[in-house]
Amino acid sequence: MYFSRSGRDTTMVLGGLTMLDIIAVGEVLIDLTQTDIDENGIRRYAANPGGAPANVAVAAEKLGASTGFVGKVGSDSWGRDLRAVLNRCGVDTHGLYETVDAPTTLAVVSLTKEGERSFTFYRAPGADVLLRAEEALAAIVTAPKILHIGSVSLTADPGRGATLAAAEQARRTGALVSYDPNYRANLWPDEPTAVRWMREPLSMTNILKLSDEELPLLTGTNELSAGTQKLAALGIELILVTLGAGGTYYRLGTAEGTVPGFPVKVADTNGAGDTFFGALLSVLTRGGAVELPKLTKSELEGHLRFANAAAALTCSRSGAIPAMPARAEVEAFLTRG
Repeated sequence: MYFSRSGRDTTMVLGGLTMLDIIAVGEVLIDLTQTDIDENGIRRYAANPGGAPANVAVAAEKLGASTGFVGKVGSDSWGRDLRAVLNRCGVDTHGLYETVDAPTTLAVVSLTKEGERSFTFYRAPGADVLLRAEEALAAIVTAPKILHIGSVSLTADPGRGATLAAAEQARRTGALVSYDPNYRANLWPDEPTAVRWMREPLSMTNILKLSDEELPLLTGTNELSAGTQKLAALGIELILVTLGAGGTYYRLGTAEGTVPGFPVKVADTNGAGDTFFGALLSVLTRGGAVELPKLTKSELEGHLRFANAAAALTCSRSGAIPAMPARAEVEAFLTRG
């Protein structure tokens, strides 16, 4: 099935959807990213495409996977720009809907001198949260190898219901579910509400990526081994904890370890975690079906080294999607050491 883009919301028309390696469901938005401060103390911003699930889809596409994105934008210039960016990057956008009921969501990204970021969202509501369950399900008519979701779309209905329905359908049809619980405090009424909904997809998740700051939110401990054991008990096969410059901790069944990161001069950390996850998913989907239990410790650590390198390259540049590397760049970076 394909979708037309005319009218109030998109409507379904006949067609067909090629099976993709990865489909990401959730938000695509504009990151107004701070670039500098002028002599009068006025901040300057660049309008970069962003949104964690969309970032993951683009990163994976650039690194060799076939990807699609399911979400919603406003019927405005920002929405048209985002569709164009995803199309240029090769991401299938037949599941990207438009609405006149809300504008495309904006996230203002302010940076410290060290490149660390903080977010302010303009989303009351934004178009991304208006994705409906029936739209998400209609857009995923052929199961991908991996369906990817995040937690920003869990902040309110109908987007919350759409995200969970997509994950449930993916599990029923044999796809793996990857999940990134991005915690953005200012999108939630309070921390307990955030934790309640961020935990909701865990029982449906095969591959989980979270930061060392999000681990205690979901498990009650910041101890890597103990925290990931709690998550593995829920049936999650592969658990990854990103440690910034410290690399990535992993748990695959009873195997656990840490793969070091790569030192780079940081320009902007925005999108680094999404690049990491997209890179890993792209490697996992190369070839046939993704069979996590058959991964050896050596194979997984090699995949994580590739993903860490991709994230490091993204950190060395500004923006999220514009900073993401191609596969050849990552391989050349790894060759240089």
